[in-house]
Amino acid sequence: MDPHETLIRNLKEHSRLRSDDIAEICNFSFVTKELSPDQDFIRQGDQPKHAVLVVSGMVGRYHLLKGGRRQYLSFHMSGDLPDAQGLFIERMDHALCSIGPARVAFIPHKQILGAFERRPSLGIAIWRETLLDAAIFREAITNNSARSRPTRMAHLFCEVFYRARLSQLNKGNRCSIPLTLPQLGETLAMAIASVNRALQQLRSSGSMDFREGELIVLNWRELQRLGEFNPDYLHMKKPLTG
Repeated sequence: MDPHETLIRNLKEHSRLRSDDIAEICNFSFVTKELSPDQDFIRQGDQPKHAVLVVSGMVGRYHLLKGGRRQYLSFHMSGDLPDAQGLFIERMDHALCSIGPARVAFIPHKQILGAFERRPSLGIAIWRETLLDAAIFREAITNNSARSRPTRMAHLFCEVFYRARLSQLNKGNRCSIPLTLPQLGETLAMAIASVNRALQQLRSSGSMDFREGELIVLNWRELQRLGEFNPDYLHMKKPLTG
């Protein structure tokens, strides 16, 4: 998909774009890059000069810990601007990498900031994107600290599946989530044995299956119940039902 169309589609999910806003986006000059699985494209400590748009695939935001361990903080899919915060901070305090093959597009900060001056409403839409990221971070903190292991896994699957449905990136009841079991553990603060036990419990519920990076939702309402998932924190303009 064209990067301009991808960004417009995503911003329209939570903001009202005027024709002049869309024209500004169409003037952005994107440089695209194909990423192989687990390839970093933003590192902790970088001083970014470009913002990144996810065109296809999935990318992950993470903190790099001592010994090379990671704590994944959030996941982003087509249309997301996962490092829009870089417009306003000098150094990145986290890293971004591809989760499976992905395609991203880079746009100079100067172009975006110039567009903000000409079209403040577009600036508000992109700023709202960073606020939605913050809401996802807050939910992730609650998820990992206050919910049981099967519940936090179900919640993660619900969030990614729900967002994929909003962006029409799922295929019926299937959704690509190309995470390995170790990456699930690094996301949900679980050892591999705990990841396997939680997966088995969810499979036994008949609500879902997850194999080889693909989530299959067999009973959405039951998975939502198991994950204590309420999508209000995503603040989408047209929330999905059913």
